[in-house]
Amino acid sequence: MAHANGHYDEAALMTRPTAALGRLGSRSMIIAGVGLAASAAGYMTAPQHFWQSYLIAYIFWIGITLGSLGVLMVQHLTGGAWTMASRRLLEGAAKNMPLMALLFLPIYFNMAKLYPWVSPDPADEKMQEVIHLKGAYLNPGFFTARAALYFAIWIGLTYFLAKWSREQDEMPAQVPGPLDRRSRMLSGPGLVLFVATITFMSVDWVMSLDPHWFSTIFGVLMIGGSGLSTMAFSILMLALLSRVEPMSRVATAEKFHDHGKLMFAFVMLWAYFSISQLLIIWSANLPEEVPFYLERLHGPWYPISLVLLYGHFALPFLILLSSRLKQNPDRVKWVALFILAMRVVDVAWTIGPVFRHEGSALSWVDFAAVFGIGGIWLVLFFRNLSARAIVPAKDPYFKESMAHGH
Repeated sequence: MAHANGHYDEAALMTRPTAALGRLGSRSMIIAGVGLAASAAGYMTAPQHFWQSYLIAYIFWIGITLGSLGVLMVQHLTGGAWTMASRRLLEGAAKNMPLMALLFLPIYFNMAKLYPWVSPDPADEKMQEVIHLKGAYLNPGFFTARAALYFAIWIGLTYFLAKWSREQDEMPAQVPGPLDRRSRMLSGPGLVLFVATITFMSVDWVMSLDPHWFSTIFGVLMIGGSGLSTMAFSILMLALLSRVEPMSRVATAEKFHDHGKLMFAFVMLWAYFSISQLLIIWSANLPEEVPFYLERLHGPWYPISLVLLYGHFALPFLILLSSRLKQNPDRVKWVALFILAMRVVDVAWTIGPVFRHEGSALSWVDFAAVFGIGGIWLVLFFRNLSARAIVPAKDPYFKESMAHGH
């Protein structure tokens, strides 16, 4: 609460909206129940198809989890008035990393159903050639060791950033000093590790679904998509909490405008990386690269490609040009929700054509799995938020941030 003399009612800002978060958590349980029931039905009717849908849903939700960690470290490094409104949201999402490690186990135990290099057909000469060339990297043992290393790094970074943030809340109001500096010093090398691990993760978990194909920009494209998902999710959560004390004092029109501009930037960044990959592969015209786009620009995936062109880029681009819309939480939240839906379609467009060459492109099981995993993810997310104050009022830069928003 800001007063005329510049004093802030810190006690009021440190309160927890437990009732509102409890309601959102209960709704998330309903989403989880419906999604898991539908996913179970999908598993019983088409078990092979189910694991493809599970991987699509998993990549979508870990994109938000990892993107939250990445944006959180960028916040600590750069500061800026926009960071305070979404700080706790990013921390709550990043703290779901152990859940994502647990949800990776079904993928680990069903690797052979997803990755053809796990148990290659001896009669498949092309696959045998790939195994001969890439077998030192693409093998179950090394795959598992790398996944364990990724999660160790991600969980470690999240643990220390969340721990130091909690210590900051438990201290008296402070000026910039050692507690703030620790997070900045970790975030520098942390971002280097973050980019490296996501790059290798995208190769391991997504690109190796088709071990014949490769793209040197694929990891960057995954990072851009994760950042876009994170900004859209942050705006949606801010809008849901913007009428609840004490978030209503922090989530001002100026903060929504800042987040909307970043979401707009990530829309353009995703489009730039996507077009760059297409142009590079198409101009090179190499037989091991071009089939990726031939599959997606013909047959059942061609309409989905058009949906992404217009829904993932053109429409959000035109809508987010409006400053007035970005400042209005009731409007920008619908844009954010639409972008999240397009992110699901984009992940399905990336993964699905490896398995589905005829018939229907998208499956209802894809969305059932997204809701199933997402419901569990959201239940834990709202529990993380309710565990502490959702406004970082004791951050040394908080007063400056509040002044910027008024």
